[in-house]
Amino acid sequence: MVAIQTTVNGEAHELQLDGHESAVDVIREQLGLTGTKLVCAGGVCGACTVQIDGTPAVGCLTPATALRDREVTTVEGLGTDGDLHPVQRAFMAHDGLQCGYCTPGFVVDAATFVDRWQREHGTSEPDRHTIADALAGHLCRCGAYEGIYRAVAAACRGDFASETGVSLRVDGRAKVTGDAVYTADVYPDDALEAVIVRSPIAAGTVGPISSDSAEHLVDLLDDDRRVRYAGQPIAAVAAPTLIEARQLAADLSVRIEPAPFVIDPDDALASDAPLVYESRAAKKTAPNAAEGPMAPARWQGNLRGPNPTPWLGTLAKRRVKKARSQGAKGHVALHFETAVQLHSSFEPHATVADWSDPDRLRVWTSTQALDHVAHELADHFGVEPGKIDVVSDFIGGGFGSKLSVTPDMTAAIELSRRARKPVRLVLSRAEELTATGNRPGSRTDVDMVVSDDGDLDAMVLDGQSLTGVSINSPYTALATLVYGRSPRLARDSDIVANAPPGTPFRGPGGPTYAWALEQSVDQAAHQIGMDPIDLRRRWDGNDKRQALYDWASNLPVWSDRPATGTQTGRYQRGVGIASGNWLYMVDPDTEVEVSVCHGRLLVRNATQDMGTGSKTVLARAVAGVFDVPVADVDVEIGRAGSRALHGPTSGGSRTTASIHSTAIEAAEKLKAEVGVDLGSAEGASATATRGGDHSMRPVPITFANLQLGRGFSAAVHVSEVEVDTLTGKTRVVSVHGGLAIGVPHARELAISQCEGSIIQGIGLALYENQILDPHSGVTLTSNLEDYRIPQLGDTPEITIHFHEPGWEHVPGGGVGLGEVATISPAASVGNAIFNATGHRPTTLPVRPDRLLEGLR
Repeated sequence: MVAIQTTVNGEAHELQLDGHESAVDVIREQLGLTGTKLVCAGGVCGACTVQIDGTPAVGCLTPATALRDREVTTVEGLGTDGDLHPVQRAFMAHDGLQCGYCTPGFVVDAATFVDRWQREHGTSEPDRHTIADALAGHLCRCGAYEGIYRAVAAACRGDFASETGVSLRVDGRAKVTGDAVYTADVYPDDALEAVIVRSPIAAGTVGPISSDSAEHLVDLLDDDRRVRYAGQPIAAVAAPTLIEARQLAADLSVRIEPAPFVIDPDDALASDAPLVYESRAAKKTAPNAAEGPMAPARWQGNLRGPNPTPWLGTLAKRRVKKARSQGAKGHVALHFETAVQLHSSFEPHATVADWSDPDRLRVWTSTQALDHVAHELADHFGVEPGKIDVVSDFIGGGFGSKLSVTPDMTAAIELSRRARKPVRLVLSRAEELTATGNRPGSRTDVDMVVSDDGDLDAMVLDGQSLTGVSINSPYTALATLVYGRSPRLARDSDIVANAPPGTPFRGPGGPTYAWALEQSVDQAAHQIGMDPIDLRRRWDGNDKRQALYDWASNLPVWSDRPATGTQTGRYQRGVGIASGNWLYMVDPDTEVEVSVCHGRLLVRNATQDMGTGSKTVLARAVAGVFDVPVADVDVEIGRAGSRALHGPTSGGSRTTASIHSTAIEAAEKLKAEVGVDLGSAEGASATATRGGDHSMRPVPITFANLQLGRGFSAAVHVSEVEVDTLTGKTRVVSVHGGLAIGVPHARELAISQCEGSIIQGIGLALYENQILDPHSGVTLTSNLEDYRIPQLGDTPEITIHFHEPGWEHVPGGGVGLGEVATISPAASVGNAIFNATGHRPTTLPVRPDRLLEGLR
């Protein structure tokens, strides 16, 4: 060990080092300054940025020894005399954040840039390119880039030189100062560090697991001892330090008898392909890739399905067959493919378990299904409901990957039970990009028949979902819910392979069906010589989406678009449109309590906020009833277990629609009881339950705290692209997003969500693609260098429009938007590329080499 002297945030410290630590390690673990986040561990994302002698540096690549005799400033030390730095105020006021996990790194680097800019340029405003260049080393998975642009520009203008502006989020200050504590930031005293041992091969049978030195070891395999993909959890070990735990994992004696495996979907369908699930019993263990219940289907080798969703399906097939045989002008036949997209939440899956007391289990975990997970863990470990507490105060992203009990949870809890000590288990970035789920890839064949006068006569879609070892990922069925009631047939299948499991991903199945359906509609319009908006108007029976078509058709970018394929020259611009459709969902069992505590209003619920704004929605709802500032309302969420009220899962766009009106009802009950004089109402409380959508007839569809309500939310996206025909690179110039979701309950935060959805759609369209080694099944894109997500400089100019009528039957007048806002951006980019070049891209991502091949 060696001791070095350094100064951090103006305070002198002596650090004890053994030579292997990075700067981010000692800042977080020795100094307890957890605002500095570790995400990529490769200098790619910028989340660990600190200032060293005033210069930004990434803490993950900076050796801790380099801090000797240096002045270090972390996000906690920005500002002077206790005041926030103008950049921190600007990020709060312009919502330059969502989940907040990347925010400290952005803020530290942006503060350096703003200070330098004002020294050199005064209070002039930098353009977007200058800001993007300055923050090029930073990534935000939530896609809060538009807010970041606005915040940095405002700070450069001097808008926040004094203590002005307010936070749009009730937790905004905690996120921009580094005070927000995520599960990965929890370091209990005397805690053991745990790691998961994973399969290095794609298929095999694991023998007994043993170790001469691992005191704390748990087996994570099922009874059949089979591993079915490279990266599958096998066991977990714990030790006093992370280095020791990793060494124990490396030394573990694990004998695996290799078995034949299959990675490529075509190979998986071959008659002699190795079976991923070799028996009926094994098939029952396959993970569910969907949020909803498992749909039954027949197996044929590694193919599960097809599962048909017909509406006059036989007639649809006859009409398609006839149009094909006649070579009808209105017959569209296209094949589409999408790649596997990874959630890549910046806070990895993480669990800290403390079962030191046999009568009390405490769990901190990063989950978007807090209440559900608390009940599942209690059942799994046989814990009485009153003896378990699950905490998730802040969540650094989820996007569908954190909806269930995961191996990090069960491993940490079991290790803690055995050791009677706290156990901390945080996945690495490579693990996060390998084994925590994905949006399955797909292969879709579309046959569409359009009459000479523009009517949709028939539609047949055949979809194959590339779900890895998971099953049940239907998506073409969603396409049958739009564009009228003409004869149609959707057939969904799963192709299983020895690849990581598919899981729900924001708008499960939505972007996948839209990539095929919306481009097919666009192609139909092209073939019959009709405006793509006019054709959608003709077919679409959704009044809310009709209003969005009117809005889109009046956009100058749409009316000024070029005729398809008419441009010449290197750079060609195009404009495309696509629509989205999603179900209205609500959790009818949601409970909200509003009380008076220490003279202030307190609102409680067992939901979570992963950047969507649940805390702010609750605070605003209660403040509105009592006509008090939002800052006068305290919010307690992120707690489930012994004294929690039921809270909705953050999935399916159900959360806001469930908690907002329920909070208002509880607040109104309390106000009716105590009035507005809270000083004499200490301890008073009122609780309300959401209830379902009783407008459904004959009965609403309900399962597992989820009810489908009446109506569909709607979206229309219009994207403008510029294609470089020399390099094949596509740049998205602008996107206009129209959403028909009723009244947005926190408008600024809703806009941020919609902007982030567009960014993730651009990632799906142009960049994101999980790649496996075909010879071993090992994930090759296991870091943020090789798995490319959109950067600040990839952000187009975005405008968001809300169409509010149409949801008057819903309590509060509005529904969720996280899913519907995600469905159509990628397809609109594909249609824009076609408009620009005359080449229709059918395979995602639209890589430059693919585009150049198509242009040739």
